[in-house]
Amino acid sequence: MKQLHIEINELKDRIRELKKGDMVYLTGEIYTARDAAHARMDECLQRGEDLPFDIKGQIIYYVGPSPARPGRVTGSAGPTTASRMDRYAPKLLDMGQLGMIGKGKRSEEVKAAVVRNGAVYLAAIGGAGALLSKCIVASEIIAYEDLGTEAIRKLTVKDFPAIVVLDAEGGDLYAEVSEDRY
Repeated sequence: MKQLHIEINELKDRIRELKKGDMVYLTGEIYTARDAAHARMDECLQRGEDLPFDIKGQIIYYVGPSPARPGRVTGSAGPTTASRMDRYAPKLLDMGQLGMIGKGKRSEEVKAAVVRNGAVYLAAIGGAGALLSKCIVASEIIAYEDLGTEAIRKLTVKDFPAIVVLDAEGGDLYAEVSEDRY
């Protein structure tokens, strides 16, 4: 396992060096979107409308942060189960989305889209939302404010820890771990 500190704007150039099991610390801007926001984005696309932000080269963190306590940027910000976004992810990856952060396994369709598009799927540690929130230095709602915690936010993160689960070459950390156990 290697540890990499990566500026988000450099990720596209460095994505091929990421391998399953690598620990990365991300710094820069990422976006949040969960189930309801993904459904709305899909509706926009079906109507031929633009998404509320340019998806190309972006990372979406599957999170709905809890409200911030006084003096904090955000509340707890732990990952949600990524498979709930599997029906939307291939289309967004084909549109140029660079990566996703969540927890749990992904469908074969998502795995194929990651490889086809030279993207990456990262896992954040579930149950560590309070600790992960300390890596978020700014948060701004950019769309679907009526969704509350599921609104799309632009987050600025500093040294946000994640593990490469699906790499651009087809490496799958979860498959490897499953094979080792059985």
